This record gives sequence, structure tokens and C-alpha cells, in this order.
Amino acid sequence: MQKLVIATRESQLALWQAYHIQDRVKELFSDVEVVLNKMTSKGDKILDKPLALIGGKGHFTKELEDAMIEGSADIAVHSLKDVPTFIPEGLELAAITKRQDQSDLFLSHKYKSFEDLPKGAVVGTTSLRRRMQLLAKRPDLVVKDLRGNVNTRLRKLKEGQYDAIILAYIGLARLDLIKDIPFTQKLSFMIPPMGQAALGIEIVKGNKLAKKVADALNDKDTFFCTKLERDFISKIGAGCSAPVAVNAVINGDEVSIKALIGLVDGSKILSKSLSAKIEDGENLGNELADAMINQGALEILKEAEENAFKEYRPDRI
Repeated sequence: MQKLVIATRESQLALWQAYHIQDRVKELFSDVEVVLNKMTSKGDKILDKPLALIGGKGHFTKELEDAMIEGSADIAVHSLKDVPTFIPEGLELAAITKRQDQSDLFLSHKYKSFEDLPKGAVVGTTSLRRRMQLLAKRPDLVVKDLRGNVNTRLRKLKEGQYDAIILAYIGLARLDLIKDIPFTQKLSFMIPPMGQAALGIEIVKGNKLAKKVADALNDKDTFFCTKLERDFISKIGAGCSAPVAVNAVINGDEVSIKALIGLVDGSKILSKSLSAKIEDGENLGNELADAMINQGALEILKEAEENAFKEYRPDRI
């Protein structure tokens, strides 16, 4: 029997994802033994600072990638939104699973909906993308940083540290946690980040079993759409300290992609979308990035990054 080792973080959601892929592989390949190599990433350990200030989302993937490079894992399962657009030499992002509900979810113990929040209500999120879109719609809100694993964030909400918090719907649904919150609402006005609600399967290049498994797990449409999103992020040069939203979808024989880039306080936002026939859309993410760069996107990004998380940075003398 062949053996496949999956590298995974030890967070509750990451383990759900890894066990889900383990089950899928067992269903598809009865002759493959699948084991998990569990580890804690730097992103899981440092919970008192925003990700952008500890080096970005790569801190959720580095330990897993190191394990593959060192030979102690064949594949890694990631939330695709956590995977940087740069993949280390010797590895490849070989498959993307079928994308599920990408919604951002409003959660509260006090207020029935986002619209019911009173002026000055405290909303928790660490995402600059969410902060930008929330404040563009409701500049009267107070948006505060929110770190910790899912259960820690929900505990802080229950304790009354926040009037509401915003989390990804899919993670809460996978862990069956939505039922415990009195008031929830999917925020239809929010554009998601690159890769939300899809799993990325990263493998060791040249590993024939890993490639065979990845090919079987890959969803063609999701792979195509998320490639456009990742092309956009790479071309625009957006890191974790940039408020950027981007989403590509397929409708019939067309693919469309839309993006938002702006200041964290929502006071300045550049938005644009492009569409094309699927067979002509391979470069649509780069084309959207070029169009927004021509409209001043890089200047907005520079201003946004200079002002992001000022409360965490000591004043320079």
C-alpha cells in the first residue's frame, strides 16, 4: 500500500480541512494510506498582532512548506486565501478544491443585522479588506482589531468586547458554530478576498502519487477563477497590509472578475470589473490589474499601507 503524508496546521479549522481531504483521498484511492503530519505555524502562535506586522499570510504556510521540502510530507492542505502568490522552488500549487460559499458573515449577540447597528457600535475584524468595506458603508462604526482562533473570537463576542464581529461564513459552517450565535447575516455587499472558501493543495514537484491525488481533487472552474484572482494580487503587488478585494466567477460561457482597492477607513476606493469569454479570459486578472494601475491603484495602495495598523507601530524619532 502506498503512503501519502499530509502536512497540516493544528488549528481546529485546519484539521477539519485536512481530515476532509484525507477522507476524499481514501474514497478515491483505496490502495493509499493517508496520514497527517500536524504542526503549529508562526501565524498560529503570534496572536497579539495583525498578520501584516509579522510578515503576512506566509506564516500560515511556511512550516508546512518546509516539511514538504525536507521530505516529511507529500502534500499540504491550505485555506487558499492564506497561500501567498509566491510558491517556493520545488513545490507547486497543484489543485484547488471546488469553491463553496464565499460570504462574509455578521455575528452578534445584541443586534439582528448589520443595518441595526447603532452609531458608534464596535465591530471586530482584523481584515483590512473587511474594514475598508464596512467603513465605506458605515463610517459611523468603530472597527477594532480581532485576533485569535475562531473559538477565541466567538468568546470575545459573547463577553461583550464587541457589538458584532465579521468572519468568513465557510469556516463557521464547517465547524458547525453558527447555531450558537443569536444573530447572523450574510453580508451581500462585501467582495471576498482572493481564494476565499476554496482549499489549495500544494505538493512536492515530481512526486507522482501527490500529483495523481491532486489531479483527482482539482476543480477546473475553481482553479481557473482563483488563478485569475492570484494573478491580479501578484501583478498589483498587494500584501497583507493592503485593503484589497478580488473575486472571479464563471457565468455560462463567460468569466468576470471584479476588484476593490482603497484606504482602510473606506474614504477612498477604486473599483473595477472586466469580463470575457472563458476561452479568452486566461489573462483577465493581469488585465484588470493593469487597468487599475493606470487609474492610480498603486498610489492608493502605498497610502493605505503607510497608514495601516499605526496603533501597533512605535513613533519614529
